[in-house]
Amino acid sequence: MSVETKLAFDQEYVKQFSTGRDEPEWLLNFRLKALDLAEKLDLPKPDKTKIDKWNFTQFTHLQDVTVTSFDELSDEVKGLAGEATNEQNIVVQKDGATARLQVSEAVKQQGVIFTDLATALKEHGQLVEKYFMADAVNVDENRLVALHAALMNGGTFIYVPKNTEVTVPLQAVYNVSEAALFNHVIVVAEDNSSVTYVENYVGGPKEETVANIVAEVYAGAGARVSFGAVDNLSENVTTYVVRRAHVGRDARVDWALGQMNDGNTVSENTTHLVGEGSYADTKTVTIGRGTQKQNFTTQIFHHGKHSEGYILKHGVMREEATAIFNGITKIEHGASKSNGEQTERVLMLSEKARGDANPILLIDEDDVTAGHAASVGRIDPLQMFYLMSRGITQKEAERLIIHGFLAPVVNQLPVESVKERFTEVIERKVK
Repeated sequence: MSVETKLAFDQEYVKQFSTGRDEPEWLLNFRLKALDLAEKLDLPKPDKTKIDKWNFTQFTHLQDVTVTSFDELSDEVKGLAGEATNEQNIVVQKDGATARLQVSEAVKQQGVIFTDLATALKEHGQLVEKYFMADAVNVDENRLVALHAALMNGGTFIYVPKNTEVTVPLQAVYNVSEAALFNHVIVVAEDNSSVTYVENYVGGPKEETVANIVAEVYAGAGARVSFGAVDNLSENVTTYVVRRAHVGRDARVDWALGQMNDGNTVSENTTHLVGEGSYADTKTVTIGRGTQKQNFTTQIFHHGKHSEGYILKHGVMREEATAIFNGITKIEHGASKSNGEQTERVLMLSEKARGDANPILLIDEDDVTAGHAASVGRIDPLQMFYLMSRGITQKEAERLIIHGFLAPVVNQLPVESVKERFTEVIERKVK
């Protein structure tokens, strides 16, 4: 089946969309430039995955999405958001429109900015302009990144001033209901600050649509950022997600990513360890099922001396699902005394399931340490025999083995709320 790749949106549409949201002129010009690029650039080319027939360009992009009441949201979204309290710090959006924005007085008094991107553009426009697709992500990378910039319709902006420790997690829930979601998240942690951000993507639209997601993290010298995410979009959503970080001297970024979508997905997570003594730890868990196809690429680039980067990925493929797991550790010339380690493991639960783990080390410096491990295989029949011989059904035995296989990653997640959400989604997908 061929997929129409001609864009359904023109310059006039983008102008109306931007001016209707009362956006600053710099963003309007950025959008128009991005749309022009989207018409010229090629699709991204994820390794060993052909996406030219995936639907990334045909979708509904509603201009005037509104949410009149939080109660109109789905039970799943309301359950993730929880009860509204004065101590809660949360953004809830439906198709890009904000349904709830709650920031505690304690966080406000610290000078922290935590708001939806539309509000940030109005109230902190210069700050947003400084970081929006400035270093971590470039608008001319490929067609999907350019299209994201042109049609961005949701997202969150977080700014933590110098020497500020945010001790409570900041949470976001993004619901895909009808329209395509072009969501942009910016997390800025200035020098010697710390913050934990947790996001959930949920949705089960009746019609096929697209989620095009970009997240940028900037960690200043001595800063610490914990970024947790659980992506749980339905099979009707084709997803392209890019999450990247720039990490300064003696700073640290921890990624805890649950890639639990049921639709076709391309995911790229890249961290640049720019400063001396910078640190990154990326943990990813995924379960594929049905006939979905997925590609997960995790990259850590070491630029600074004494930098450390760790990649740990565990995936389970069921039925006819297929997935490519690419891990790339690149130690640049001059990044002496650096250390890069990565592990990718894939468990296939049926004859038609497919998984491919590809760890890659690219070393341009002599005085470093680096290593990798990878495995792809099926359930050990001795494990199944042991469990079933004790009266456990085959389905229940399979469920227990999956939990045990993913536990080494889930148990190491630094954010308790993300760990709990991981466990819930894993349980739902293995039943």
